[in-house]
Amino acid sequence: MIRRLLTTLWLVVAGADALAAELTEQVRLFALREAAAAAGGAQSRIEVTVGDVDARAAAPCARSEAFLARGARLWGRGFVGVRCVAGASWSIQVPVTVRIYGPALVAARPLAAGAPLLAEDVRTAEIEWTREAGGIVSRLEQIEGRVLARPVASGQPIALAALRAPQVVGQGEPVRLIGRGQGFAISTEGVALASATDGASVRVRTESGRIVTGTARAGRIVEVTF
Repeated sequence: MIRRLLTTLWLVVAGADALAAELTEQVRLFALREAAAAAGGAQSRIEVTVGDVDARAAAPCARSEAFLARGARLWGRGFVGVRCVAGASWSIQVPVTVRIYGPALVAARPLAAGAPLLAEDVRTAEIEWTREAGGIVSRLEQIEGRVLARPVASGQPIALAALRAPQVVGQGEPVRLIGRGQGFAISTEGVALASATDGASVRVRTESGRIVTGTARAGRIVEVTF
């Protein structure tokens, strides 16, 4: 009797281990495909590490499928879901770590915050793209007309989140107000009440003391529509 119970237990454990191995490979292949799609095909290599699969809650299943939760993406640490779609009804979450490596732009020297970025400020190197949740700069056109929001050390990648449009209007600076309305246009002087980047909204005090809100443009110009 005891031998029979031990044999049954061994078969259950062996079956669970086999299922766990099968689901691990399914998740790994799914994660590789999803990561390659997210990288746009320009990556050099992708590494996927699949965490422990708890197959104890997974009853025998004729066919299972891997999936991502709505709005989720495989970038760094995350989870892949697996559900049975034939033969049983269960769903589990499997932890995965995805690392994507490829060419990207890194600082050729220490770069200060607020400095405009030029082609000679960067060089190309292979790095881990997934080290930055919001992505990194991989093409020169991504830095055109942009400045750094924070310092970047030499050899470090430039995060997309570290880029911003340059400031075109400074707080307290004199600006030219250009107003347009139905059938007319005016131009007058004013003082910006805040700093603003190109295309951002900014408040301006006119020479008469009136406060108006307009759109900042290069050359210390603020456009106002009446």
